[in-house]
Amino acid sequence: MASGAPQLHASGSPRVIVAGATGFAGALAAHLLWRHPGFELAAVTGRSEVGRRLHDLYPRYRVPLEIEPLDLDRLGQIDAAIVAYPHAAAAPTVGDLRARGARVVDLSADFRLASLSTYERWYGAHPRPDLLAEAVYGLTELHRERIAAAGLVANPGCYPTASLLGLAPLARAGLIADVVIDAKQGISGAGRVFDDTTHLSMAGENILPYKVAEHRHTPEIEEQLQPLRAAAGAGDEVAVLFQAHLVPVDQGELADCYVTTTRPVGDAELGELFAAAYEHEPFVEVVAAPPGTRDVRETNFCHVFAKADPHSGKVIVLSAIDNLWKGTSSQAVQNLNLMFGHAEIEGLT
Repeated sequence: MASGAPQLHASGSPRVIVAGATGFAGALAAHLLWRHPGFELAAVTGRSEVGRRLHDLYPRYRVPLEIEPLDLDRLGQIDAAIVAYPHAAAAPTVGDLRARGARVVDLSADFRLASLSTYERWYGAHPRPDLLAEAVYGLTELHRERIAAAGLVANPGCYPTASLLGLAPLARAGLIADVVIDAKQGISGAGRVFDDTTHLSMAGENILPYKVAEHRHTPEIEEQLQPLRAAAGAGDEVAVLFQAHLVPVDQGELADCYVTTTRPVGDAELGELFAAAYEHEPFVEVVAAPPGTRDVRETNFCHVFAKADPHSGKVIVLSAIDNLWKGTSSQAVQNLNLMFGHAEIEGLT
């Protein structure tokens, strides 16, 4: 499996496909790659809408390529792929792409968890457990160097992206004893196919909790927090209470994190801690007032705000992203930029 320097083609750019381009995440990824100066979008594939141009299905994105079935033999040499399939459906395709030497950013949950037993507890049998060892968790700000050298990157879930960017500075300082995450997301997070809890008729004029005490992003957040806390000498285990809510907006996400700290922390220390953590990050901004989702809509930015509560002794961290962009597709392109030696911000600003 190749993961070294990309091969260049007539366009002078690596050839990339988006597998699963008919869903919200795949369509946005195709849009970002189509206009990207450093990649050639070679194909958009789907299991439905075959023969239609992507910009007929998503007029706002204006990608004129026809949706086609995924046929790796016909496509020839592919340098990279963004795979936008559901969990379990993604892994076999990821395996086929890796066997041909393509570097992959996978948007599913199939490779986000390093522990096979944890995956099986939350998702069931893994289709390609042999690939787990090579997968790198794709939260760019935490794993930049490993992502740059990776052949397979597991793009984080949108909720973990917002939550971990809010909590990482505290975890690195060994300050998290306990955390409750109260997160809200727009209806685009449910994808194009709605179930009984995410149908539009239930989303309007409503705030709907879902997956109570069983959300699959919980172990993902825990697994990423553990090494940060352990490196600070705070122990390697923390139980995360995570609760998701559907809110009546198209897209956007806000994670409210309520942290019991290992010692008292004031606003001055918080300000210094978060400023130091993110002063050189191109897409994470520490803001002076509580952020809203509109502030980051259709961008790759995350806005983070931290405040000490002297009454409860807790720290409140608010983290806002666009769930389709930084939470999914633009973060995937941010990772591809790293993997192919482009500036991290290329095609995203």
